[in-house]
Amino acid sequence: MEKQRLNYVKISPEGYRAMLGLSDYGKHCGLESPLMELVKMRASQINGCAFCLDMHSQDARAAGETEQRIYLLDAWEEAPFYTDRERAALAWTEAVTRVSQTHVPDEVYEEARKHFNEKELVDLTFVIVAINSWNRLSIGFRVPAGTYRPAAAPR
Repeated sequence: MEKQRLNYVKISPEGYRAMLGLSDYGKHCGLESPLMELVKMRASQINGCAFCLDMHSQDARAAGETEQRIYLLDAWEEAPFYTDRERAALAWTEAVTRVSQTHVPDEVYEEARKHFNEKELVDLTFVIVAINSWNRLSIGFRVPAGTYRPAAAPR
């Protein structure tokens, strides 16, 4: 395991708060929490972010996600456990996360539009932008996996 390079939260609290603002918006934009956790996990799988995978798998479980769907997320196209809306969101996540390779194909956009209205699609994209940014911070500064502790579940 590599040592954390630096603590970006302490070094730039203003930047960290700005990032939290985008993430907080995503939490309250109206999209389903389990869907957003799947999207965050899928982007983190693509980017190889251990810290974010650890975090969002815990948060997904807290949101009621099943172990089976978490374990098969990397093979979502072949697994029968995801809804058409989730599949459209995951395809959109992959295309946006791999933008330099995919340039987000029209057919992926058209499928997403079948399942998300314009505001939902923009908000989903903000969630994808945020998790990709967090991935880059966590990977770049080597934030260690296993240090995340979820907040207590609401009662």
